[in-house]
Amino acid sequence: MSRTPTGGTKDWKSAAKDTVFQQCQNDERDRVYFNPAVSQGKSDGLRTLGQFCYYDAIVMHGPGSDATSFGGIRSRALRTAKPPSQGGNETTYLNAFLDARVWAMKQEEAHSDTSRVDTAQRVFLRNGNFDLNTPLDWKVYGDPYHIS
Repeated sequence: MSRTPTGGTKDWKSAAKDTVFQQCQNDERDRVYFNPAVSQGKSDGLRTLGQFCYYDAIVMHGPGSDATSFGGIRSRALRTAKPPSQGGNETTYLNAFLDARVWAMKQEEAHSDTSRVDTAQRVFLRNGNFDLNTPLDWKVYGDPYHIS
């Protein structure tokens, strides 16, 4: 690949069309983010919404164990509520997880806009839509979205 900014952009656009490159990206996403989030969510007894909350958190904060990484956020939530797998209430636990997530987001200016939690994930939680059944209406960063 070219090391010039213009050539680099051109090379990335070309690589993005390559199905092998796309598959590598998808495999890495699944290995680092998706599979661990879904696996932990299922282990914690969470339905689709909880697994989505975990996935969004692990993508934004990373899979680590420090206070502002996914593992730290989950640990902070576990100090407040039990997940369903431990006999806890799913709504109570997810609220604790999202509270911990918002705390982590506010620790870093780049993540301080918490609308992806407040006007998306909490909306689904307030509606009791644990399986993310459609229609879905939410906002992120002020932009509205709808899935029929």
